[in-house]
Amino acid sequence: MQNKTSYLIIRLAIGVSMFGHGLVRLPKLELFSQGMIKSFENSMLPEMITLPFSYVLPILEFTFGLLITIGLFTKQSAIVLSAVLVSLIFGSTLIESWGAITAQLIHVAFFAYLIHHIQDNSFAIDHLISKKVKEN
Repeated sequence: MQNKTSYLIIRLAIGVSMFGHGLVRLPKLELFSQGMIKSFENSMLPEMITLPFSYVLPILEFTFGLLITIGLFTKQSAIVLSAVLVSLIFGSTLIESWGAITAQLIHVAFFAYLIHHIQDNSFAIDHLISKKVKEN
């Protein structure tokens, strides 16, 4: 029970963090995108990559953060957000934003924990669905 409670706490914390990132950016998506483009204007990353990513990022954070928070498709969502974070780490290196990498690495570590300990994801919609499937 202790592992399951710890898993729930970590899942909620990282899920709400990602959900919140997306939630606050979505209403100001254009402004967020412009800020990202400006941050990368002197990097080797072309705008044709940065621009679409800047629009997709908040949607991914919001959607998959929500899924992790409620415990639906937890493992898949953690994998998707890990890939997103790896791309953010790469982007941060290109603009030498070394301070941002620490927070991004911490997020990745929590996603790795969720994936590795998925068997402890008992307080989740995933668990309810798997119980229902086993009953039928």
